[in-house]
Amino acid sequence: MCRLFAITSEEPLSPMIALEALDVMREGHDGSGVGLFLRDLGGPFDDMKDAPILSGIFTEEGLKRLDAFMMDIGFMTKHKITIKVPKSPPPGTPKRDIYLIRAYEYPEEWDGLNQMELQQRLLGIRLQLREMGEERQDMIVFSFWPDVVMIKEIGDPLRVARHLSLDRKELCARVMMAQGRQNTNYAINLYACHPFFIEGFASMTNGENTAFIPIREFLRSRGFAGYTGYQSDSEVFTHILHYTIRYLGLGLDAYKHIITPLQDSAIASHPNRELLTGLKHACRSLIIDGPNCVIGCLPDHSLFMVQDRKKLRPGVVGGRPGRFAFSSEVCGLDFAIPDRDKSKDFQPMHLDTAVVGPERKEVTLCRQTAPLRLPA
Repeated sequence: MCRLFAITSEEPLSPMIALEALDVMREGHDGSGVGLFLRDLGGPFDDMKDAPILSGIFTEEGLKRLDAFMMDIGFMTKHKITIKVPKSPPPGTPKRDIYLIRAYEYPEEWDGLNQMELQQRLLGIRLQLREMGEERQDMIVFSFWPDVVMIKEIGDPLRVARHLSLDRKELCARVMMAQGRQNTNYAINLYACHPFFIEGFASMTNGENTAFIPIREFLRSRGFAGYTGYQSDSEVFTHILHYTIRYLGLGLDAYKHIITPLQDSAIASHPNRELLTGLKHACRSLIIDGPNCVIGCLPDHSLFMVQDRKKLRPGVVGGRPGRFAFSSEVCGLDFAIPDRDKSKDFQPMHLDTAVVGPERKEVTLCRQTAPLRLPA
């Protein structure tokens, strides 16, 4: 198993808090890798929320190809963090040339694009860069999106963090998600490392999804370019979240109904029984199978946690107004928010979706037995 930790805070925090919380839970993960998702950035990025940020790993030659490509399509650098690392990486961590975090100015010809067109173009560029990198093995591109940074690497999470000097003042965020383990179901590939991200939606999972193949094929059949990759069976959780909200026009409460629908007998007495019956039939291929704890983040910076039907993976939510955390184990919460009221800690069960909204005031619970919050 792996371990998960996410935190949302009114004040920007160093990523070291999330990675040190993972280290407290080190008996629950094997130290083989780390994935880090940062959103609602502080520091120098705080004043450039609309600027798309590219994050990834590059060879020297790959960086030259990136620069030529971005200049050719009209993107100019606005701010960057170039992480050049010591020559000797920690045990188990590959030697890299450059970890890059770079914010860009949009091309002038993009002025006047609506939000959907803008997002589609950003997605297309990320996918094109990923393809370029896979051709020559000189670029690994994790994200290209406003106000988002992603870092992934093989090796012990805390050692990797120190190797990359992630305690630097210019790198901080109000929302963070961290996962401690390299994918072990397939060949080692950083694209298989959690968290996963697509068009403002992110998630990470502790567990297995044995229904991966039918879910992947359903998503691919939607004709959306972003439903691709799938080096990990958990990436589909992010894409189902995106599909539920962006394409079906439903809310987060419907996400749980899609991945773990109610039994027919329970649907029969539900206030939205007709909708849920149709949804279960139409999205049957998206039902997950296997033990899973999922932590996710929405474009509005809300964090949430859901469990599979049998709740076979640990997960707890707690905090205080202004700072809340989602953790695989209570000790992760104790490290990050020791001054909370522990009697209010909550462990979501199979019907629950636990949410902390962008206001960061409280944990809100939504049960599958409750009426759906449908758009007007």
